[in-house]
Amino acid sequence: MTGNERREQLIAVGRQLFAERGFEGTSVEEIAARAEVSKPVVYEHFGGKEGLYAVVVDREITALTTGVSTALMSQGSARELIERAALALLDYVEGRTDGFRILVRDSPPGQQTGSFASLMSDVATQVEHLLAQQFTTRRLDARAAPMYAQMLVGMVALTGQWWMDQRTFKKADVAAHLVNLAWNGLTALEARPTLTEPSTG
Repeated sequence: MTGNERREQLIAVGRQLFAERGFEGTSVEEIAARAEVSKPVVYEHFGGKEGLYAVVVDREITALTTGVSTALMSQGSARELIERAALALLDYVEGRTDGFRILVRDSPPGQQTGSFASLMSDVATQVEHLLAQQFTTRRLDARAAPMYAQMLVGMVALTGQWWMDQRTFKKADVAAHLVNLAWNGLTALEARPTLTEPSTG
């Protein structure tokens, strides 16, 4: 086995173990045993468990953001782009379930980037301009678009987590329901929303 082949094997083994047990629940010993190599081989390629985890997470982030970015760069109405973005996330959940499991777990201590929350925040930033255009067209306050982008992406991400284990609905149906809630909610937004009862906090 060449050095590159061994590296790819270790990445595949690490990905599977991180998905099954999480970062904290996985040891270098287990990675080495499953790959049928000695511990020093893992250290030689990645410097330890943290290095291997970082490579796995980076690949998953690239796969997810590439799909969502492609969906948002294509032509279409704002609703069509939101539909495509929702489908892109669900495509990722369906096609790379182990990777999604890794991303939704907590990042290891000291890791500042690559958490699922920061990843979804990055996706929300890409969605902001779509919502800002819609807000301007509907004479709503476009300054609120970033907040609504976070809400929309959070809704899709949490639904994706639920759907990962509850495959009782087809992917297209889940996406359709998500967009139905998001879009029909957007079409009836109030210019100055208020709570029915004054907040005490």
